[in-house]
Amino acid sequence: MFDSTADPATVRARYDRATAQLDAPLALVDLAAFDANADDLLRRAGGKPVRVASKSVRCRALLERVLAKDGFSGVMSYTLAESLWLARSGITDVLLAYPSADRAGYAELAGDPKLAAAVTVMVDDPAQLALIDAARDGGGERIRVCIELDTSLRLLGGRIHIGSRRSPLHSPAELADLARAVQRRPGFQLVGVMAYEGHVAGVGDAVAGAPVLSRGIRLMQSAARRELAGRRAAAVRAVRAVAPDLEFVNGGGTGSVQHTAAEEAVTEIAAGSGLYVPRLFDNYTSFTGRPAALFAMPVVRRPGVGVVTVLGGGYPASGAAGPDRLPEPWLPTGLRYAPQEGPGEVQTPLLGRPADDLLIGGKVWFRHAKAGELCERFDTLHLVEGDRVTGSVPTYRGEGMTFL
Repeated sequence: MFDSTADPATVRARYDRATAQLDAPLALVDLAAFDANADDLLRRAGGKPVRVASKSVRCRALLERVLAKDGFSGVMSYTLAESLWLARSGITDVLLAYPSADRAGYAELAGDPKLAAAVTVMVDDPAQLALIDAARDGGGERIRVCIELDTSLRLLGGRIHIGSRRSPLHSPAELADLARAVQRRPGFQLVGVMAYEGHVAGVGDAVAGAPVLSRGIRLMQSAARRELAGRRAAAVRAVRAVAPDLEFVNGGGTGSVQHTAAEEAVTEIAAGSGLYVPRLFDNYTSFTGRPAALFAMPVVRRPGVGVVTVLGGGYPASGAAGPDRLPEPWLPTGLRYAPQEGPGEVQTPLLGRPADDLLIGGKVWFRHAKAGELCERFDTLHLVEGDRVTGSVPTYRGEGMTFL
């Protein structure tokens, strides 16, 4: 859930004052909300370090702000090119959360001792090790490797599959087999295990207007947590028998921080979306956050009574297509999309009584459905403290970095 105690009209007036001299479209981050969300992630982690998921932030200055807080340690990246860029920028602990086929990136990694010491790559198949070796181009640095356990809940002999389709390694024995393959292969060092339970961490359990569905999700997640806790512990024991010097076991996500942190086998938690708290994270009973990242679009037309049109706004989020992937017109409250148009590529009509109080050039504030994807639309984030913009920082896009 998000903290709804603040009066929406007061919040809107504050953001309007802060950005009065800035033309929309624009994006902002409310630093008080951002920092409060960071502190809440640490509280829920219960003393275990939190690794920041960069895909949910996509702004180097804000990654550095979080990493400066005691309790946050390291970055979880999403492409090899991003990992190398972050390491070259001075971040000394980067875990790549997804396997890569970036041959040029692997050649650079294998040829640079500083990068090889800072970046850990993800594998879940011996073929990925072969690809890395083939890409070395003479580079002899030892590659740090993390292997991933599939966390999905499988029922009825596997006929029902709940969870992301990520790693093919579901059992402790399968994970240990890959650990042995890494250990046998020269030029690699097995340092970590990752297990991301997206069906728990990334699925809200309090869907508005759907109490029966919400109860079903909570029952599923309770069963999934119990099953995974036992299997993850067994998998970590099996891998440690092969690699006693394993450095970390990563798990969790914004929606499951406290549950994952309670598992003895897990040594660190991953989280990122909980810093911005986009609209997809409104439907959780496990935590309450404050919306910290917003974007504003300007009113450019008033087609009739109860209707205004803003420029652009068609910024859907990734995932299964549906209304929950659309930005939410948030402030002023009471605006909704025109059913036959929705948020558009170059213009978006908005319906509702508040439309009649909006003037040409005024701002409508939106919340994106997902966290870091907002930064693919804007090159700058304006940092708000109180009712002032106290700084402006580039997003990845603003630094010319579009990794996917």
